[in-house]
Amino acid sequence: MSTSISVDQPAAAWSGRMDGDGAEHARIHTNVKPLAETSLGECDAVFIGFSSDEGVRRNSGRDGAASGPDALRTALGSLALAKAPKSTRVTDLALADAGTIVVDTDLEDGHRKLAEAVATAIDAGTLPVVLGGGHEVAFGTYSGVAGSKLRAHNGKPRTVGILNLDAHFDLRQADRPTSGTPFKQALDAERAHATNAKYAVIGISEASNTQVLFDTAQEYGVKYLLDEECTVSNKEHIETFVRWFIESVDIVYLTLDLDVLPAANAPGVSAPAAYGVQLEIINSIIKQVTRSGKLIAFDIAELNPSFDIDGRTAKTAARLAHTALTHHQPFSA
Repeated sequence: MSTSISVDQPAAAWSGRMDGDGAEHARIHTNVKPLAETSLGECDAVFIGFSSDEGVRRNSGRDGAASGPDALRTALGSLALAKAPKSTRVTDLALADAGTIVVDTDLEDGHRKLAEAVATAIDAGTLPVVLGGGHEVAFGTYSGVAGSKLRAHNGKPRTVGILNLDAHFDLRQADRPTSGTPFKQALDAERAHATNAKYAVIGISEASNTQVLFDTAQEYGVKYLLDEECTVSNKEHIETFVRWFIESVDIVYLTLDLDVLPAANAPGVSAPAAYGVQLEIINSIIKQVTRSGKLIAFDIAELNPSFDIDGRTAKTAARLAHTALTHHQPFSA
């Protein structure tokens, strides 16, 4: 089994605030090594950049998400790895950075490269954390999950659960892949291979999805919660929905489109949300999924630094990635 990951841009050294040496001063940047300097199998998680505007461009969105991976790395670097007395977080993390896959116009080749990288990480027992890039990243991540040996499970494929935190279904029909097609691509691939996958979305905006998208969701058996349902007062219902979804599948791929958040938290995306789902709810969902022991891949999409006022979106994305990393319980068969 290969433990190397092929990228277009090698990982650079991470940097961030330094208060002193020793574990008591640990921050994410102190625990990240370039993958070339460590063993993939010894890492809890590996960062894989996916620098792409092409899917958003094809979907008539705003360019700029290609700069998202580096902006996320910068925002993540200085976050502390402290553990409060009553905390259940994991802070002794071994982290690696594989570098970045760069997409110019050949999105399909980018998907192929990302799929290989994600599958390699999964099969080494390491959580791939993919830093996008537009939401076209999702088909590459999914393809890696679907192509992994862990999914194959001795010739009897495990059921994949794709949980999307998003204002949009991204079930568009198009002549070629875009940021609006990844989950239709994934579900069509599952049908073609006669394998089982479930797709659910939390945060759907009725104002941002046409009737044909709701009809497509019904055709494919997609379960979803509307943004208006995802309130703090309805938290118990949301937790029940997530619990049902996790229990109904064997492995989980979690994808976070930052436009699910209110524009005040995430202005730096292709399509800022006028309504959105509160950060408290999104953070709680991520914590619930990562603690389940079924999460094998996680990606973050749509960070567009060109429109990110005061770096709010990057900081919010980094905080949510911090939750995923420090609460993740590795998959066990």
